[in-house]
Amino acid sequence: MNINFKHILSQKSIYIAIASVCFIAVVAFAVLSILITRDSRKNNEEFARKTFFRKYETIEKELKNIEDYQYLLRALIRKDGLKNYKEYSSVLNDLNRKRNLLPYSWYSYYHGNSGKSENSSALSEIFTKKDREGKYIKIQNNGSGHFSDFLITTPKDSTYWVSYDSLKLPKKDVLYYGSAVSLDDLHQYFINLDKTPNNYAYVFTKEGICITHPDQKYLGKNIFDFTNIKPQDTLTAKTKSGYTEGSTISEYLNVEVTRFIKPLKTDNFEGYAVVNHVNFLIDESVNKTKTYSVYIFLAALFLIVTVFILFQRSTALAYREKEKIQSEKNLLLIENEKMHRVEVLNQLQQLKNNINPHFLFNSLNSLYMLIGINKENAQRFTMNLSKIYRYLIVPPRENIVPVSQEIRFIEQYMELLKSRFDEELTFDLIISEPKSLGKKIPYLSLQMVTENAIKHNIATIDHPLEITITVEDKGIVIRNTWQPKTGENVQGEKFGIDYLNQVYDYFNKDSVNISVNGEYFICFLPLIE
Repeated sequence: MNINFKHILSQKSIYIAIASVCFIAVVAFAVLSILITRDSRKNNEEFARKTFFRKYETIEKELKNIEDYQYLLRALIRKDGLKNYKEYSSVLNDLNRKRNLLPYSWYSYYHGNSGKSENSSALSEIFTKKDREGKYIKIQNNGSGHFSDFLITTPKDSTYWVSYDSLKLPKKDVLYYGSAVSLDDLHQYFINLDKTPNNYAYVFTKEGICITHPDQKYLGKNIFDFTNIKPQDTLTAKTKSGYTEGSTISEYLNVEVTRFIKPLKTDNFEGYAVVNHVNFLIDESVNKTKTYSVYIFLAALFLIVTVFILFQRSTALAYREKEKIQSEKNLLLIENEKMHRVEVLNQLQQLKNNINPHFLFNSLNSLYMLIGINKENAQRFTMNLSKIYRYLIVPPRENIVPVSQEIRFIEQYMELLKSRFDEELTFDLIISEPKSLGKKIPYLSLQMVTENAIKHNIATIDHPLEITITVEDKGIVIRNTWQPKTGENVQGEKFGIDYLNQVYDYFNKDSVNISVNGEYFICFLPLIE
């Protein structure tokens, strides 16, 4: 099988191939970019959830540490009464400073008789000056064994979370003791404990009072006033995960964040922890991945195009060399084909020159036999012979004629034969495919086949020779009854078949197909387009 490399390696084909590769690469990159973005977002969202849980656990743990400190202080004071409460408070404060714990203890001893107080901290004045409005906010807590909690704001705008308990003594004396935590220090403490980037956390009570926040102005304020958090966002019991998650705009950074809200409940506190994870840092990470992918894609595309160009140049050079050699071979083949055609034409011309005398001699032999049998038929035969011989005077140059022309001739020829055979011969013409009349067959092919049928078969009144010619789509079928003569050697019986086979071979068509099917001899002549 010959392959047209010139067509395959043409410049247009190379450009189409390059464009196809580029298109496939662009589609692949788009799909890859979508997959990378989706996976990166998924991984970053999962990372955000993990940081949320870690931040939440840190806050929960530290609140419990503060409570443990308060319970220890209560246990010591109630055990020894008033003996060593000053020492206990001082020792615990020193211990907290060494352990970097935030709460520090305080006490206030109220003398019922004199109405005076002995305080270890200025914060304890709140118990003797409760009438000052706007200085403290009560934190509700219904837990068993809890300390009382409130938020207090000092004249220096510092806000403290104060927890206290009391011990009533004889003579209406009361000992107030507890712990205090600066909300600014508490938030910074949580940051130092968990320095996970890209997020920040804050805590608010179940009433919405904010007790930790990176912006001091929000401390002690109602969370529903300065954020877009709605009460339904805290209904985490309805979720399978136990927390709510959603995208929003940060009130602190004014950027899009993923916000997680989860209940935060201990023995002495009941509220919610909020962790905001910054989304634009996720997008920035994804965009970096996309950028690197673009660089890789452009480098790969440049490499593919370069390889295509080099391949096209090398194959073009190879093709030019091969085309030069092939052109030389083609010239030799053309010369050989010309010589072969000249030789075949010469052979056909020789055969064609023999056809007319051959036909004439056969016709004269038939006339000679007819004169002795029926003079009237002989005269009619002579008249028909003069008419149809006009067809033989000027034979075609290419040795093929239209089917319609051969059909008209064979009808005249069969009339000529009927003058000789009368009832001994029957002829039938069937045109199954009229379009085939415009095609071509070898010159005198129908006459040669019918003549061979008469030569080789018995034709009598008892056993008439039946000849049927059928025009089909692919060829012409000549069918005659198979009743061969015996003991006769007919001259020139292969002359006509040899002529027909050479004509078909010249036009690269299948040869004549001859077969015997039961009582019939069948000859198939292929049509030439």
